[in-house]
Amino acid sequence: MEMFDIRTPEGEPTGEVKERSAVHRDGDWHGTAHIWLVRRKNGKIEVLLQKRSRLKETFPGCYDASCAGHLSAGDSFIQGALRELQEELGLEAKEEDLFLGGIYPCQVDEWFGGIHILDREISAVYLYDKPVKEEELKLQEEEVEGVCWIEFERLKELAAAGTPEYCIFPWETDALEDAFRKRYRYGE
Repeated sequence: MEMFDIRTPEGEPTGEVKERSAVHRDGDWHGTAHIWLVRRKNGKIEVLLQKRSRLKETFPGCYDASCAGHLSAGDSFIQGALRELQEELGLEAKEEDLFLGGIYPCQVDEWFGGIHILDREISAVYLYDKPVKEEELKLQEEEVEGVCWIEFERLKELAAAGTPEYCIFPWETDALEDAFRKRYRYGE
């Protein structure tokens, strides 16, 4: 049974802990980490996307952030990010390998497979820009079907258009753009 810390809309733990399904049923704020693998190619920024397993409850078979996941009860954002990188992609990273782009509230109010989910997340967005060879990644089969690189500008277009094969929302490409400005002086 997965247990989550209930958080304020600013991301601070309230001291209350609840089971995952109850958190989504009740619409409680909880923490997630979104980690984006980033590279420069031909003067452009590319990000790695994961293709979610077709067995996932939400957004099965869709392209998503390089790596993302909920924070378990007691986890900090960085602890959750490092765990998810290792679990989903097989990457052993250290705290100093990740650049925190920011922390953002996000809300999804949707029906998935006949179940209403009110998902209120406080998401820490991280960049990982060390060299990565996709063929050396160890994908977690129950979570990830595959990975591919995409130019960031193209991803922004797809997110803005609400392309159904992508479960990346405009708030997230905006957050990425902010992180790129901080990290790489993007757009200057």
